[in-house]
Amino acid sequence: MLEPWGYLIILIVSPVLGALPLVSWIVKALTGKQLVHIGTGNISVSAAFYHGGTLAGIAAILSEASKGIGVVLIARAFFGQGTSWELIALIALVIGRYVVGRGAGTTNVVWGFMVHDPLAATFVFLLASISFIIVRDRQIAKYGVLLLFPIIELLLHVEDMPRIMAAVILAGLLGWIYSQIPDDFELSIGEAEQESQAALKFFRGDYKLLSLDDKLDESRVGHKAARLSEIRRWGYPVPQGWVLSPYDDPEILIETLYPSELSPLVVRSSAIGEDSEQASGAGQYETILNATTRQRLKEAISRVKLSYENPNAVQYRQSLRLKETAMAVLIQQQIRGVFSGVAFSRDPMTQQGDAVVIEALSGNPNDLVEGKVTPEQYRAFVVDTANFSFVQLEGEGKIPAVLIKQVAYLARHLEDKYHGIPQDVEWSFDGQTLWVLQARPISTLLPIWTRKIAAEVIPGIIHPLTWSINRPLTCGVWGEIFTLVLGRSSSGLDFNQTAILHYSRAYFNASLLGAIFRRMGLPPESLEFLTRGTKLSKPHLTSTLQNLSGLLRLFGKELTLLRDFQRDEKKYFAPGLSQLAEESIDILEPQDILYRIDSILDLLHHATYYSIFAPISASLRQMLFRVKDSEIDNSFTPEISALKSLNILAASAKVMFPEFDPETLFEDLALSVKGQEVLAEFEQWLQKYGYLSEVGTDIAIPTWKEDPCSVKQLFMQIIQRYSSAPNQESCVKTSNGFVQKRVNLKGKVTETYSRLLAELRWSFIALEQFWLESGVLSEQGDIFFLELAEIRLLIECNDLELVQGLQSKIRVRRSKREQDSQVQTVPLLVYGNSPSVPIAPSSFYSSQILQGIPASHGQVEGRIKVLRNLEFLPEVNQETILVVPYTDSGWTLLLGQVGGLIAEVGGRLSHGAIIAREYGIPAVMNVHNATSFLKDEQWVRVDGSRGLVEISDDPRPC
Repeated sequence: MLEPWGYLIILIVSPVLGALPLVSWIVKALTGKQLVHIGTGNISVSAAFYHGGTLAGIAAILSEASKGIGVVLIARAFFGQGTSWELIALIALVIGRYVVGRGAGTTNVVWGFMVHDPLAATFVFLLASISFIIVRDRQIAKYGVLLLFPIIELLLHVEDMPRIMAAVILAGLLGWIYSQIPDDFELSIGEAEQESQAALKFFRGDYKLLSLDDKLDESRVGHKAARLSEIRRWGYPVPQGWVLSPYDDPEILIETLYPSELSPLVVRSSAIGEDSEQASGAGQYETILNATTRQRLKEAISRVKLSYENPNAVQYRQSLRLKETAMAVLIQQQIRGVFSGVAFSRDPMTQQGDAVVIEALSGNPNDLVEGKVTPEQYRAFVVDTANFSFVQLEGEGKIPAVLIKQVAYLARHLEDKYHGIPQDVEWSFDGQTLWVLQARPISTLLPIWTRKIAAEVIPGIIHPLTWSINRPLTCGVWGEIFTLVLGRSSSGLDFNQTAILHYSRAYFNASLLGAIFRRMGLPPESLEFLTRGTKLSKPHLTSTLQNLSGLLRLFGKELTLLRDFQRDEKKYFAPGLSQLAEESIDILEPQDILYRIDSILDLLHHATYYSIFAPISASLRQMLFRVKDSEIDNSFTPEISALKSLNILAASAKVMFPEFDPETLFEDLALSVKGQEVLAEFEQWLQKYGYLSEVGTDIAIPTWKEDPCSVKQLFMQIIQRYSSAPNQESCVKTSNGFVQKRVNLKGKVTETYSRLLAELRWSFIALEQFWLESGVLSEQGDIFFLELAEIRLLIECNDLELVQGLQSKIRVRRSKREQDSQVQTVPLLVYGNSPSVPIAPSSFYSSQILQGIPASHGQVEGRIKVLRNLEFLPEVNQETILVVPYTDSGWTLLLGQVGGLIAEVGGRLSHGAIIAREYGIPAVMNVHNATSFLKDEQWVRVDGSRGLVEISDDPRPC
């Protein structure tokens, strides 16, 4: 009967005892000091010695020892001597001590463990004492004990597994707490109570000077020092340096350095939070040059530390709502620069483009940073690929061009190292070496918005209605997937910020997605890898292990994906689509149409999950099993199936009508029985695939069923040029079945998703027709300039104020769309939330070679045909190299007729790449601004294996 009471008392009394701030009360009573407001803020025994003196320290030891002994004796009273419950009581005590009492609980555990197991405690004490005396390293001794005492418990009590497990958990808990709180022994010994200094100095051990050769923790030494340490360890030239954390005693470091006139030192700030993505802190804190004596070095360190309290710096932190932390100090060898300056890896003024902006001058960089002189300015364009690299320079001056090009390479390479985040790099050249003096994110260029993926997911100019539906669907489902993996770690992430419209085009938040993937333990470019087949860097092992449980949950969802879809197809999609197809929309009232729309949106929410997950699953499996693109059968993809069916129909029509007039083909077919059979088959084809459109994800674009002109024109062109079936159709696919199943699922999901979007479009058209007749709207297409919430208000609330302002709102939005449609070349990346007007494309693209992503093997030469949309299908042939902005399902029918493909966006897994491989035509994707740089009738050579487009200087005859 005692045991249940024992569980309750131990789990309640132990954490309560731990939470009692006895150490704080003792120091307050003896000295009047409040530990929580001084030093590290820890309420620990070492803090009591440091700030309160010997008497306060001894009293603190007695108070914490009594807690540890007390909970062990309580556990013993209920469960007997030497049970695991004694260690569990200590675990509960430590949790209360850390969570509420702001201490680690080391003293509690030491004394409690001595009572729990005197023999094991004696072994641990002897071994720890000997090791500390020999190595004089407090960290090794501290973590060595945590490793040692579970091992000794194992050796002494091998039969008592609960006791061993409790010892392991206790050691792990203490180790984790040590990593979370600052160490009071790192405070300056000189500022401690005089009577405690000797003891503190002994237990502190041999002080380890921190240098830029060490792996530094930015939460301890600030972003600036930690970043320079990282860059130096990567192999870039960074001047040798040493770091004082906020509570380090500078005297120890000063005594080891020998500054002189020939070897001056520079003292710089490295405030916690300075040079971060949230705030640069530029110019807020002091930098002291020419510390040539130890006395000057000491004064410089003091001045830099005091600059943290500078009124301007305090106001800066308050205005940005930055947390008040502390100031670390960085001491470095001073470079005597022949040329110096700063480089911005992206233009901070235009917030777009590919230019590296460089400011340079002769001599020291500080004059430039402090604004004392006007520097020379340069713009450099860097192209650095596996096949070739070069730098084109704009601007002339006294600085050697070769040095400016080196600086440009340096800035861009550091940007790549930091996951594409634009960098502000301070540099200096001493005549032999190009040194990195500082590198920090350009905070004004964050977040980074990318078109690379968005241009394929939802391409072209976006209508307000499409965006008001697509954004919450996509962002919401991505949020669910991320939350599944991250669990509690997803706290603070706003998944609604995943996507935005710039220039009426969709952009994804690359900064946020990169941060999410890093938090998940995956490389930051994981989404581009999964959706476009780009290269993948190595993940951070520690982060991956921390999120292993979440990644396993995601893996479990991947394994059941096919089964889950089949279940939902049977339960939701098939019945839903069947009911929608049978329902006559024309006779429905607005309220009924809204109900229909909501039911479709509910189905789309389920379908969006699969439309995101199925391609990712297929990509992962293809990578893991190393299946080549050419081995995959994409017949289940709706647009490929549609194109193959149309080719078969065209072959049949060609046999029946070898001679025909292209201008009157469909009229002539209607005049004969055989022709009518062809038309009937074409009509069946249109009924089957009529839900597809030029842009499958944009409900504002008419479907083939509504506007069959483009497919009729293509059908006629296929008949004209028909000779045989597509190249790849006869090829036998040898794909791994484990991969092929996911590819087939991806095709089926695409069909379901596209059908639902078509039904959604037709519902809005029916609603628009009702409002056109009632005078609420004035012309066709108006409804797509409204947002879903506005449509809902019009139906449910009959908002008169909204109705009165409706036409004005639509006119403004139409005008905005027309203006944005005039922007032919939108930037691939936009930096910050307020992009300026798109700048002209960079001149370095006038090179004869353009680089992209290899998407379909082979080489071909031909004449360029630029096609920005499908309003009119041009005459093309096997000598045509088609250049397009993107490749959605609507482009599919045209691609089977050309010799090669170049696309501005996309990767190996995009629509165009898949279709190009199906038809055996070379394709290069992701050729930035291709529709602007390449001109009709240019002769080019497309290398789909290496991802190169070569422009010929020798025009071929037309």
